[in-house]
Amino acid sequence: MSDRTHPAVDRVEEALKASGVEPRTRWFASATPTAASAAAELGVEVGAIANSLVFTIDGDPLLVMTSGAHRVDTAWLGARLGGTIRRAEAETVKAATGQTIGGVAPVGHPAPIRTIVDTALAGYPEIWAAAGHAHTVFATTFDELVRITRGEPGPVAPD
Repeated sequence: MSDRTHPAVDRVEEALKASGVEPRTRWFASATPTAASAAAELGVEVGAIANSLVFTIDGDPLLVMTSGAHRVDTAWLGARLGGTIRRAEAETVKAATGQTIGGVAPVGHPAPIRTIVDTALAGYPEIWAAAGHAHTVFATTFDELVRITRGEPGPVAPD
């Protein structure tokens, strides 16, 4: 644990603790806003990074936790979920999550957000997600990520 703090990171750590998870937050000296930069900093495969991507589905926020090795096929996923998916504007991301793009965590939001968890993440024994700030990540597992987000596991693009 670091002695550094940030309000969004504090909310993420509180949410993790409320879910029965001891936060293992890691702070970086510089921002790691992309899966590639986080993977390089951690020395892991880019696929082990759980990207937090905020979209809207028919106007409502939708959080997609996808493997850093994948792209979300919004047309395909929207059809699978029964709606139209669009990338959320920065203001929508901040309002829905309380966090800014580049550091959006899967938890610690002002209200629950429908969440899809990419099943490709299940292929990694340990995955890393942003912890509320572009300089932070925390370790988790696929099963734990699904549980703490109350997420819907599934593919985010066709095979």
